Amino acid sequence: LKDAIEWNHKILVFSSFVKTLNILEKKLIEEKIWYSKITGQTKNRWAEVENFENNLNKKVFLISLKAWWTWLNLTAADTVILFDPWWNPMVEMQAMDRAHRMWQKNTVNVYSLIWKWTIEEKMLKIKAKKKSLFKWIVSKNDEFIQNLSWEDLKGLFEY
Repeated sequence: LKDAIEWNHKILVFSSFVKTLNILEKKLIEEKIWYSKITGQTKNRWAEVENFENNLNKKVFLISLKAWWTWLNLTAADTVILFDPWWNPMVEMQAMDRAHRMWQKNTVNVYSLIWKWTIEEKMLKIKAKKKSLFKWIVSKNDEFIQNLSWEDLKGLFEY
């Protein structure tokens, strides 16, 4: 984070766990780094978004993976950090897409933090298989996809 901030990047940090975000928040306060934060408990999300997008001093945005909403655009950010992995690759892709919008003027770099020899490393391999299967289904079976009901489509992403 320090290097990215020194190079004037704005960073989105996603975590699946609010407790993790709270730990990161304490560290940001210690380091005197200005930030915004959204979790499920945040009352005025728009104020946090506007503050991050428009305040040049706010370099970090801590966001719970489950607290953002579909139309959230954070194009001031050019760096995305997935602090801990989520089992569903589509959720992570949606998180990354918060910065990848048509108004984005910069290249967006995405970092996924994975510790060796952990369950997260195994999850990464499972997610890669799921992502590959999804791409195959979409690219090879256009007619199949067109005939899917909404319930069928949702079922593809369960478990």
